[in-house]
Amino acid sequence: MVAVMTQDQHVFMNVKQVAEYLHLNEKKIYSLVNEERIPATKITGKWLFPRELVDRWMLDSAHGGLMTNRLVIAGSDDPLLYRLIMTFAEETGSHALISYSPTGTRLGLELLQANRIDACGIHWGPNQESHTRHPALLRQYPQFRHWVLIRLFRREQGLMVKRKIEQQGLQPEHLFDQGYRWTMRQSGAGAQRFLMEVLSDYGTSTERLNCVTTALSEREAAASIAMDHADVAPGARAAANEYGLGFIPFGWESFDLTLPRSIWFRRLFQDLIGRLRSAECTVMAKQLTGYDLREAGELVWGDE
Repeated sequence: MVAVMTQDQHVFMNVKQVAEYLHLNEKKIYSLVNEERIPATKITGKWLFPRELVDRWMLDSAHGGLMTNRLVIAGSDDPLLYRLIMTFAEETGSHALISYSPTGTRLGLELLQANRIDACGIHWGPNQESHTRHPALLRQYPQFRHWVLIRLFRREQGLMVKRKIEQQGLQPEHLFDQGYRWTMRQSGAGAQRFLMEVLSDYGTSTERLNCVTTALSEREAAASIAMDHADVAPGARAAANEYGLGFIPFGWESFDLTLPRSIWFRRLFQDLIGRLRSAECTVMAKQLTGYDLREAGELVWGDE
């Protein structure tokens, strides 16, 4: 049972006070702080815990949390996931908050680490290496032990280009010429990581390209070409097709969803996985092109 505190003690608690309040030892409190799992702030070298936020944290931790009618997803951008979530949100209406905010892989994981979102989409290298790269990426965050990885799909990754470039049949190295305008992705985006590896294989780097703009999402990168602000950008075949662009393929990658185990069991998340495996989603993926849904919804890491 949670201890009752006097009115004088209700604003901030120190380590000893919050340990007594939660009936935990101080060592466990420090562990929760280091993992960024409990609301805390450091002032003049001492940790303080806002009681109101600690209470909310406790309530949200109980029985799957109070926010079981919410599913907030960030991280990597993808056209199929976007359409799936928008359809889900429309059909759910005001009964639940279902949202998707493409932020790029790294920022999405930082938001997940800070408990600001419920799940994060990631892609970090070629498909054949995802079974090692994705867990290695997650281990860079203190809360990784509480996370699982769910495979959404495999998708074809490459360069989105103007149609006339695709029709000319140019080799990728020809696009490194200063006459071609490039859209970059922000640092920490999986597409930018992909591009840097491709360029490395050709013995070059982003610094040698004619980079005219930076896009903060897959769709923004595709739009920059469609609006004639650029000629080339890294991205998925589906995004290129969605904007009527040409595409130069470089292989397949795994697109996974990272989330806490507690979220994995939420009804809303399981409903999303059900939609991912549906015939309607299969039709949607075929229309966009460049997807493989055979592993959709499978747990691929974190079931220790």
